[in-house]
Amino acid sequence: MEQSSALALPMPSMGDGLGDFGSPSQPPALMGGASQLSGKAKAAIVVRLLLNEGADIPLEELPDDLQLELTQQMGKMRLVDRQTVQSVAAEFAEQLENVGLSFPNGLAGALTAMEGKISRHTHSRLRKEAGVRQFGDPWERLRKLPPEELAELAKAESTEVAAVLLSKIDTNKAAEMLQYLPGPMARRITYAVSQTSNVTPETVDRIGLSLASQIEARPEVAFAQTPGQRVGAILTQSQAAKREEVLTALDEEDMEFATDVRKSIFTFALIAEKVEAVDVPKLVRALGPPEITTAIAFATDDADVASVNFLLENMSSRMANNLREEANALGRVKRADGEAAFGIIVNMLREMVVNGDIELKSDEEEET
Repeated sequence: MEQSSALALPMPSMGDGLGDFGSPSQPPALMGGASQLSGKAKAAIVVRLLLNEGADIPLEELPDDLQLELTQQMGKMRLVDRQTVQSVAAEFAEQLENVGLSFPNGLAGALTAMEGKISRHTHSRLRKEAGVRQFGDPWERLRKLPPEELAELAKAESTEVAAVLLSKIDTNKAAEMLQYLPGPMARRITYAVSQTSNVTPETVDRIGLSLASQIEARPEVAFAQTPGQRVGAILTQSQAAKREEVLTALDEEDMEFATDVRKSIFTFALIAEKVEAVDVPKLVRALGPPEITTAIAFATDDADVASVNFLLENMSSRMANNLREEANALGRVKRADGEAAFGIIVNMLREMVVNGDIELKSDEEEET
């Protein structure tokens, strides 16, 4: 940090009682003596010195009242002598060197650091007790929501508010959010964006607070997944006969719920539809040859055979030939052994999807 010159602070005005700057008869007084300066004045000096050096200081992360006090303090100061600047800078550097441990700034930072370490119930209760404003920019909270939740918020609000929401989130997520909205509503909201030119920052802030408050007011739920997803995961692990029996019963009781369950089921037969060809080698490397060989020998249904052929066609021809020969040598496979092999392959695939090693095709890609 360069100390060769005094701070280039704003010049006094003609009407502030200090006289003309540079006047021989009334030269401007220099602020001097670090010991006589208040903490606010020292902070203003450090900030101005860092800004002069081109440092990028995230002052916007400070609470509003501290930003206000800092700006007001800088407005009161004029010139500071060189010795004082050096003294304040040395004092600031010494304080930094003596710091042994730094804690998050405020409850918001503490909760961010403790997320995943304390229970969800405690985390949620502290957030609600502190209030939304305690967590800084409410739009940061909203941007982390999945697109389907943002779409639900938009559906419950006016078109104008939804247009502001669409404008404040990332473009990729905004595009995904529109996919979850009915066509007419999506068109009205996108057109309403053209009417947001004169919206003030205060209005945007109030809208963000209102939307974030709705999120915080939601009751905590015991399950992260929907009922359909939970039943689908269970039926994925079930034997085929039992799975079809349960699905048939669900069709008779509640067709809509049965449809939701079917969307969440992932079986061996769906591999050819859901998995990208380039990801097959990753899956094969993660599995043991016995599971793949048993699955090949057991597959008799058209959909299962299609998945077997899909896997074989997208691995090396040498490995595919070896697996076919080993499957032929196995002969007839017991149902329990075959379904167990299917389950191992599907579980490995699901695990790789969760870890981000493999990404399944979307419904739109399947239709294409």
